[in-house]
Amino acid sequence: MNKTMIDILACPIDKNHPLELFEIKEKEDIISEGALFCPKCSRFYPIIEEIPIMLPDELRDKKQEIEFLENFKDKLPEKIITKANPWHL
Repeated sequence: MNKTMIDILACPIDKNHPLELFEIKEKEDIISEGALFCPKCSRFYPIIEEIPIMLPDELRDKKQEIEFLENFKDKLPEKIITKANPWHL
């Protein structure tokens, strides 16, 4: 995901803008791994292989996202790891 996309992305659930960006792996303004967080509804959206996964809850892959949280629990803030919607560790 190009960092400049943060200026146009909004939460698909409540349309809140701006979202908080947490970078895990980045190279030349391209985020390959990270997370977006909506402070209004406390939802997180993973960025996996440069793609922000911003789907409604019913279309999200719980197994993939729990694995993402487990893999990056040391690099993401507590509010995403233990309190975020729709699931957390």
